[in-house]
Amino acid sequence: MEQPSDEDRRKQLWKRLLKRFHEACSTYGLLHEEDHILVGLSGGKDSLLLLELLAYQARIARPKLTVEAAHVRMGNVKYETDTTYLERFAAERGVKLHVLETRFDYQQGNKKPVCFLCSWYRRKALFNLAQELGCNKIALGHHQDDLVHTTLMNLFFQGQFATMPALLQMRKMPLAIIRPLCMEREAEIIEYARLADYQKQVKLCPYEKVSHRAAVAQLFLQIEQMNPEARYSVWNALEAQGKLKEE
Repeated sequence: MEQPSDEDRRKQLWKRLLKRFHEACSTYGLLHEEDHILVGLSGGKDSLLLLELLAYQARIARPKLTVEAAHVRMGNVKYETDTTYLERFAAERGVKLHVLETRFDYQQGNKKPVCFLCSWYRRKALFNLAQELGCNKIALGHHQDDLVHTTLMNLFFQGQFATMPALLQMRKMPLAIIRPLCMEREAEIIEYARLADYQKQVKLCPYEKVSHRAAVAQLFLQIEQMNPEARYSVWNALEAQGKLKEE
């Protein structure tokens, strides 16, 4: 029997990813008519897929969406992305890309980890740009694995049962954070990125292995080997406790 081509496999996988995207948007009320959405485009596989899905959705009649993207460079963290590629990727999908740069001061002995500070300042830049552009939502590319890993990290290191919600309505500004990839499995995103020939970052972040997240991800792989349904157990618990939607 003839094996399906890479293009056939890409199309089949796209359908699965699109179905889960629509399911997440419907379940958690992520998209509404006249939404103006700013996508945080880091240049990694997750944010590229997120932009592709939202750009596709914006071409559909309902709901009517306006989608823009922002790539935030951190001036004092030495990793690189090809902004020419990101601009072309966005333009090919009818999305305008804004490229920003920010930085933060970090000294040894600082109680806040580098990753926390980097994330906080990037998020601040996104918030400021979103309000300048008149956006009402910021879309981030966290997938289901990210949410499950965050839950475990909060349990193990903070003593809290919490995660990054699919929908978070900000209290101090007229913005909501949405995570439309929240029901996607990372393994399928990795495969789709390969089949779709997404370009990888030029140089990875030097701190990406410093946090506990990589160790927790490895631990969860072992848990899934013992129980392939483990992610759904965690997910159902988050659902039951109302942790996936904060309005």
